[in-house]
Amino acid sequence: MIEIVSASRCIECDICVKVCPANVFDAVPDSAPIIARQDDCQTCYLCEIYCPVDALYVAHRAEGHFPITEAEVEERNLFGSYARALGWKRGKAGGTEHDPTHRIRVAAV
Repeated sequence: MIEIVSASRCIECDICVKVCPANVFDAVPDSAPIIARQDDCQTCYLCEIYCPVDALYVAHRAEGHFPITEAEVEERNLFGSYARALGWKRGKAGGTEHDPTHRIRVAAV
């Protein structure tokens, strides 16, 4: 379940808002998106994978809130950890020039 959107890391590109299949986030003008409907999160990790600056943390637990602070996520190097486990780096996988889904990120950056 999505737990953290780091306002200090976020570049306000709203990619997480665009890729979320469950409409969990609300865009906020001139600010980081907010987690508006956390209970609707499907733990698909798309927001974390596509974030170009690793500003999101999705807990591996799909059911129920997992209380963790942004400081703990930072200290444990969890921002972007799922994307790294897949071999992605900062919202971009190797070979993405051949991946049409990656173009979502190009339009916002």
